[in-house]
Amino acid sequence: MLKLIREGGRNHPWLLKSLVGALALAFVITMGWWGFGQPQTDAVASVGKLNVSRAEYRTAYQNLYRLYKEQLPGDFEDETLKQLTIDGLIERKLWLLAAEDLGLTVTPGELRETILQREGFQQNGRFDADLYRRVLAANRLTPALFESQVTFDLLIEKARTVVSESVALSPAEVEEAQALKARQSKADPSSGTSAYSRILRDILFQKQQRALTAYRVAMQAKTPIEIHRELL
Repeated sequence: MLKLIREGGRNHPWLLKSLVGALALAFVITMGWWGFGQPQTDAVASVGKLNVSRAEYRTAYQNLYRLYKEQLPGDFEDETLKQLTIDGLIERKLWLLAAEDLGLTVTPGELRETILQREGFQQNGRFDADLYRRVLAANRLTPALFESQVTFDLLIEKARTVVSESVALSPAEVEEAQALKARQSKADPSSGTSAYSRILRDILFQKQQRALTAYRVAMQAKTPIEIHRELL
């Protein structure tokens, strides 16, 4: 499923990257409901002090539905799409709460630089303000809403990076990598130091993914979450 979603955004990777949730679900959110502690009377779910509004959920669901129709013609379970949508939105809120707990912020300079570097807003290798506004308008986004979304995407990315970079390989894991390299050398004597580096990266990546999952699960365990399924 996630592979299909990623392929669905291949034509516009710059926009997809800025608008996806922590699990790379292709949710193009177009409402201004991201703020912390803002009351919502139409929330379909609450994640701590953050809410998932009905409009937010509907927009995310419609975009996910459209991707599935394009990539997977035929029948598919509507309940599955509903669950994927709400799970992705809840996970996104959890990482926003994590970013706040970690004291992370995004400076105006970081936001500006991120947007200026998007290829989709460039003409002849340079940022084009008119193109920027036209592209956003075509996607029913105002600059203020889009920049809010990018800000929160950066916060989530920072939170995940902090958690990932807190992980290091233990001596036992380094020994495991050395043993794997030794076995590969017997099977393929031409494999060199690059193979050992790749093994180390793979082991570290797997450990980082486990750390991210554990952190998210811990956040979920301590955060009150309520889903109003009758509104989905």
